[in-house]
Amino acid sequence: MKPPAVVLLSGGLDSAVTFAAAKKDGFRPHALTVDYGQRHLVEIESARRVASALGAAEHIVISVPLHIWGGSALTGQGAVPKRGPGDEKPADEIPATYVPARNTVLLSLALAWAETLGATDIYIGVNSIDYSGYPDCRPEYIEAFERMARLATKASVAQGKTLRIHTPLISLAKAEIITLGAELGVDFSLTHSCYDPDESGRPCGLCDSCAIRLKGFRDAGLADPVEYQAGSK
Repeated sequence: MKPPAVVLLSGGLDSAVTFAAAKKDGFRPHALTVDYGQRHLVEIESARRVASALGAAEHIVISVPLHIWGGSALTGQGAVPKRGPGDEKPADEIPATYVPARNTVLLSLALAWAETLGATDIYIGVNSIDYSGYPDCRPEYIEAFERMARLATKASVAQGKTLRIHTPLISLAKAEIITLGAELGVDFSLTHSCYDPDESGRPCGLCDSCAIRLKGFRDAGLADPVEYQAGSK
């Protein structure tokens, strides 16, 4: 039987491609989705669809209400920033959509589940090229968390197992991620990337995540199969 791995699956494009990459690497992926109090649940439903379509060994959705102390536009504190035509986000600016300590919380949950599964491998779809500028998406952060995990777990300290955090997309441009996903058979119509969808779940086309996604599809020479709000794509 293939070895297990825990894959953090948000329902977004990057996490779907990461899940497919874990399967290609020969793992049996167990998908973990975290409802952290984001302002919409569209991506949770997208995660369920992706997990089913790509054949997760198991899919767990866990609630961790990070929204109770605010601190992010994604959890309802303030408006989601939008880009106009030609607008670029300042290179060093950490946007209002940053959720404090989110990836640390998510990776800790994945680590706990990995130990109970006897898994030594965790996959996360962070990217440090075409991304919003979140500090917990950088290679040095992932390396530091991996070092911590090897110090903090029974699997590593008592059993001598080497815990690994896999980031197959971390150095890829969005167009490269989309091309890889197409090669791996990812159905992008099942994914959701928008920070501010409408009531029917259609992406706005103007938030940072939508802008990066749409540019990625254009650069890859492919059409985004997702239906956007009228006039926004």
